[in-house]
This record gives sequence, C-alpha cells and structure tokens, in this order.
Amino acid sequence: MFGTVPIVASAALENPLSFDTIENFVEGALRAFVYIALPILAFFFVYAGFLFIKAQGNEGGLSKAKDNFKNVVIGAILILGAWVFATLIANTVSQLVG
Repeated sequence: MFGTVPIVASAALENPLSFDTIENFVEGALRAFVYIALPILAFFFVYAGFLFIKAQGNEGGLSKAKDNFKNVVIGAILILGAWVFATLIANTVSQLVG
C-alpha cells in the first residue's frame, strides 16, 4: 500500500547567496538599502522644494515646508551616517583581525 522512499545518505546545504561571511552580507544589505533610499531622498528633497514654492509666503505653508525639509535632512543624515558608521566598523574589525 505504501511505497518505499529512498533515503539520501548525504545531503549538503548550499549557500544561495553570493556572500561568504556575515560581514559581507551586512555590507551588501546596507549597500542595497542606501541605493534604494537615495532616490527616495532625492524625491523628498524635490517635494520639500515644491512645498516652499506652493506656500507663497503663507506662514502655515512655510512652517509645513520647513518641517518637511528638516525631516528629510534628518533622514538623509541617519541613512548615510549608518552606512558610514558600518563601513568604519567593518574596516576597523578587518584591520584588527588582519
């Protein structure tokens, strides 16, 4: 009633990623994140400029545009700062290890 299933004696797991170490994986993930985030940041910088133009001297509109611009600058600093910080740590560790 039930068929026999052949048992494979040796099964090896293969790495589907092109990264050999965790450090390389983290570096690749951060690089991909930065490559995706940069066009989004550029879009929001343009949007903040559009808000400044749209405000036409209106205090409420200018306040909204300034807040948006401030948030975009903070986001850019965080994203690029994280990438720089991770690169510095990776270089320091690789120099220590040798």
